[in-house]
Amino acid sequence: MDDNAGQLKKFQKELSSGTVSLVLLAVLGQSRQPLYGYQIAKRLEEVAEGVLAGKQSALYPVLRNLEASGLLASEVEPSVSGPPRRYYRITKFGREMLREWVAAWNATRDSVDKVLQGEM
Repeated sequence: MDDNAGQLKKFQKELSSGTVSLVLLAVLGQSRQPLYGYQIAKRLEEVAEGVLAGKQSALYPVLRNLEASGLLASEVEPSVSGPPRRYYRITKFGREMLREWVAAWNATRDSVDKVLQGEM
């Protein structure tokens, strides 16, 4: 039983690592205003349980990578309730890539579904 749980956890981790960038771009693409990390994590918890698997800290390196790639931009703003917050917004290039990534995701999902349903 422990081996089954370990294998499932490993599989879920592999799936999650491949989709975190996509869902982060999607969350920011759907937002009318820039969001800081905690807000992004809360939105993911609400709509995409398991993407971060309780590891909010895992989203910050991905946000930084997306920003370094030009898909996101950020600004640091002071906070009245604590340290300054970094707010992220999707860039025009990020929106273009999001459309392409969604198309790639849909194609991959459809192909996997066909295999799982025995429609090969």
